[in-house]
Amino acid sequence: MPIYAYRCEECGFAKDVLQKLSDAPLTVCPSCQKAGFKKQITAAGVQLKGGGGSFSEGASACAACPMSGPGGFPCG
Repeated sequence: MPIYAYRCEECGFAKDVLQKLSDAPLTVCPSCQKAGFKKQITAAGVQLKGGGGSFSEGASACAACPMSGPGGFPCG
C-alpha cells in the first residue's frame, strides 16, 4: 500500500497516510475538522538493494552501459 502525504490548506496540519489505491482521498482535516485536507505531490522513495552486480563502487551506471560513449558518458 502506498503512503500519501496530506496537508490541510486551512490550518497547515500535515500527515502521511497509508491507503489502498482504491481508497477515496481524505478531505476532512483530523486537526481542525475543515474540508481543506489535500494530497501533496511528493517524490517516490526508491531503495536499491544488493551487491551492485557489475558496477564497482564509485562507478556510474552509464560507465557500465554498452551504449555509453568515451569516458562513460551517456549514449555517445
